[in-house]
Amino acid sequence: MRKPTGLERLYVDFDSFFASAEQHLQPHLRGRPVGIIPVDSEHTGLIAVSREAKALGLKRGTFVRDARRQCPGLVLVTARHEVYVDLHKTIIAAIETVLPVKAVCSIDEMLCALLPSESAQGLALGRRVKEAVASRIGPTLTCSVGLGPNDLLAKIAAEMHKPDGLVALHPDDLPGPLLSLELTDVPGIARGNAARLARAGIGDMAALWRVQPKELRRLWGSVEGERLWMGLHGYTVERPETRRRMFGHGRVLPADWRSLGGAYAAARVLLAKASRRMRRAGFAAKALALWLTNRNSAGWYGEEHFQPTWDDPSLLASLSRLFLHAEREEMHSSRSVHVALHDLVPLQEIEDDLFDAAPEAQLKRRMEYLSAIADQLNVSYRKTLLHWGPWVTIPGGYAGAKIAFNRIPDAEDF
Repeated sequence: MRKPTGLERLYVDFDSFFASAEQHLQPHLRGRPVGIIPVDSEHTGLIAVSREAKALGLKRGTFVRDARRQCPGLVLVTARHEVYVDLHKTIIAAIETVLPVKAVCSIDEMLCALLPSESAQGLALGRRVKEAVASRIGPTLTCSVGLGPNDLLAKIAAEMHKPDGLVALHPDDLPGPLLSLELTDVPGIARGNAARLARAGIGDMAALWRVQPKELRRLWGSVEGERLWMGLHGYTVERPETRRRMFGHGRVLPADWRSLGGAYAAARVLLAKASRRMRRAGFAAKALALWLTNRNSAGWYGEEHFQPTWDDPSLLASLSRLFLHAEREEMHSSRSVHVALHDLVPLQEIEDDLFDAAPEAQLKRRMEYLSAIADQLNVSYRKTLLHWGPWVTIPGGYAGAKIAFNRIPDAEDF
């Protein structure tokens, strides 16, 4: 375990990214309160709000009908994920005129490593990053930059003086600047964890700083508690490389799609998108899971297990069987639908007997070949030209190509 004595990480966190991106791309939105919505519907919530909207009290997650009431001048814009991904790539190129990007943490957060010779120039490098973004992209899209001895403290620093901030947390200054934060200002401490800490008598950052690492591990119920302690105290924290666990997609369904038939039509599209991503990443799945939910987030869950499979016809047949089970168990409607391919196996680990002449084996190989051909055509034309069975357009678009916190879609997803 190593404890750096200087600044080794520079964290870039863009301010109100989706909303600022739209104001950057559509100049008539600048200076106006803007809310970004996932689909054009009154029954959805805001996924991002501009600084002007935040100043009026609007928050992410506010339902559209409540947001209109709270802010009559609010401009609603439906998210354009493919545009944000293109802008993200331009941002990376701008930052790398100053420093190499070590890790992309999300669509609007990037981490850079500082060399020992660069540590003393950390704040100056942070200013240069901000200037590079402003000059190459424009002044509307601002970022906050944080510097620290490790990833966690650099991220905390980036969030301390938003928007457009520049903060360094030097190891010699700890814990001073941290003591004014709320527990939930620390990445990894959500309200549930904060409540658990409060029950243990840890109600503020000073108390959290004093607790011992093994005690924090016990309270967390995992090694993550100890890693959090080490990060806050300035140690470098090495995390084991994670292995891909699943490929999945989900959608809240429009009101007129909430029958079991509507959920099935949407699930077929979502599964086709997920299986396409899985094949591109070089995996097959041994299980398919399906969730159907009602307005109380209850509903139906089922899964089917099989030999390693990656062709669309086989996976869609499995999905059909799961929906038949749901129907037999009197699941007649669904507010949302989610599918997930899991128990993944790398394709290179699958042993295929090329001399197996059984009709089932030959059909399976043929379906795998056709699925690969379909992927190539669909990627080449950037649209779904070839598919198995009915294909529908789900209102709102972006089936399988939405930006998630830790996933940036590839160009092939759109």
